Amino acid sequence: MANRRRLAVLATVVSVSLLAAACSDDKKDSDNSTVTTDGSTDGSTVTTGDKPFDGKVVTIFSSIRDVEADRLETAWAPFEEATGIDIQHEGSATFEDDLKVRVEGGNAPDLAFVPQPGLLKTLVDSGQVVALADLEADVAANDLAGWVEIGSVDGTFYAPPFGTNIKSLVWYSPAVFAEAGYEIPTTWQELLDLSDQIVADGGKPWCVGVESGGATGWTLTDWVEDFVLRDAGADVYDQWVAHEIPFNDPKIVAAIDKVGDIVKNEDYVLNGVQSIPSTSFQEAGLPLLDGECFMHRQANFYGNQFPEETTKGPDGEINAFYLPTIEASDPKVMLGGGEVITAFSDKPEVAAVAKYLTSAEYADSRLALGNWLTPNTQADISLITDPLEMIFAELLVSSDVFRFDGSDMMPSAVGAGTFWSDMVEWVVGNMTTQEAADSIEASWPKS
Repeated sequence: MANRRRLAVLATVVSVSLLAAACSDDKKDSDNSTVTTDGSTDGSTVTTGDKPFDGKVVTIFSSIRDVEADRLETAWAPFEEATGIDIQHEGSATFEDDLKVRVEGGNAPDLAFVPQPGLLKTLVDSGQVVALADLEADVAANDLAGWVEIGSVDGTFYAPPFGTNIKSLVWYSPAVFAEAGYEIPTTWQELLDLSDQIVADGGKPWCVGVESGGATGWTLTDWVEDFVLRDAGADVYDQWVAHEIPFNDPKIVAAIDKVGDIVKNEDYVLNGVQSIPSTSFQEAGLPLLDGECFMHRQANFYGNQFPEETTKGPDGEINAFYLPTIEASDPKVMLGGGEVITAFSDKPEVAAVAKYLTSAEYADSRLALGNWLTPNTQADISLITDPLEMIFAELLVSSDVFRFDGSDMMPSAVGAGTFWSDMVEWVVGNMTTQEAADSIEASWPKS
């Protein structure tokens, strides 16, 4: 396996060397020089010998820190060794604000892992982002559908995907389900029928909680996004997020009502609907462990909220299944998030690193270290050893359509403002569905 991985990295080095050659050819008309294997510009052409970028430094800035940052550096170490590039990564807890300051101050990193398409657009509008257009074909061929659009601004492709997460999940206890004789639902109606059966058996089918400090309500926006995808479809979802149709379009109102069939049903919700705004996101799903409720819709990262000793996966105390589509034959849509690789330099070594980080070779190296998902469908998910993480990876790569979290792509006044707050008012009955949708639509910036 190690030798095969080494060969894969070397194959990528050849590929990025050729990319560097293409970049240098693009510049040849202006400076009559091309990049050599050691990064100099002495007029010779790039070869695919050892360490084609020896001595070059590429800086990367992101929100990734601590153990996860260590795993990044471990994963790309073979590429550094093969190319001679020194990748210097810096993580920040205040990444978004810090990145804007650096870009505005002329001190941008070579690359950044940007977690929000809205931020990507802001950076592109600054005029400082270098489009990684040469990687668009790779993304279209090798990544889940939707990532070309996520990395594009105004029709131009800028940023390929890096890591990802998935949100179209329902957490449950396999042992509790088995004891009660419950089966995993595969359609929306089966999900409702299961919920009704749990009620008839004297249980509460759903754990729901949306308290998250200043971000209270975001979990309800995820619910709505999931059901816009399922009920109205990906095309309508795209139109809604881009405000090509209004927020209060009848199709959106219908999707919100479907969410209400669960989260506004007093018989379904543990501790009642009125408890939802005061039940924290972090604690909402923990009653699954005690059988106090049976299902909790939340992203793959929710697994970190359970006690450390909790076993996870098909044979564990906690597992997760795919949030069903309306009909079993419908396209398997997946709501999620992630980061895109954003460049602020057109140096050949920067393009080479970006290409490598987009490749299956890097994905394989990082997957083997755990706690990470990739949108690259060519990656070898058999490298994952955690059974629950394997389920997540299989769900991701088997998805027909991937769509990024809609609220993260909407203007912040809406996506991180009225969409959050008005969904809270809606869930406790202070607003009807139509009133909430009308209010959010009225808040959309006019320009």
